[in-house]
Amino acid sequence: MAAEGLPVQMACRLLSVAESGYYEWRRRPPSARAVRHAWLTEQIRAVHAASRGTYGIRRVRAELTLGLGIQVGHNQVELLMARAAIKGLPGNRRRRPRHETPTASDLVERMFARAAPNRLWVTDITEHRTYEGKVYCAVVLDTFPAGSSAGRSTPARLPHWSPTPWEW
Repeated sequence: MAAEGLPVQMACRLLSVAESGYYEWRRRPPSARAVRHAWLTEQIRAVHAASRGTYGIRRVRAELTLGLGIQVGHNQVELLMARAAIKGLPGNRRRRPRHETPTASDLVERMFARAAPNRLWVTDITEHRTYEGKVYCAVVLDTFPAGSSAGRSTPARLPHWSPTPWEW
């Protein structure tokens, strides 16, 4: 209020604050939190500028913690970026190619259940992206129903169990 041209005495009277308290507040040095926030804001500006304005909250925080070794939380980066009006660019969404890829022939003919074990094996592989690179998870299953078990006690063996080919 005083910065907007209102006299200090009138502003203090309107807010029910003592004038001495107002002047003491103005003389007080900035708190440790305010100093850290100012320093972090400068670090955020530097990381954001180094990314040519593309990094958002997540990547700015990742660069601060992993790249510079500064311990800072997601919410704090979000708050300081909002106060400094720093925004990243939205990422490009990946699009599937429009051209038709040739599909493999259906050798199973959608009949996954088999009458005997080791007649049909199916597999799937999934790619997961991590900070250290790509990780692949592969699963290989026999389509013969080996039985299932549910409850408090499990049976000693399942009804149609047979060893896998690599255990023969």
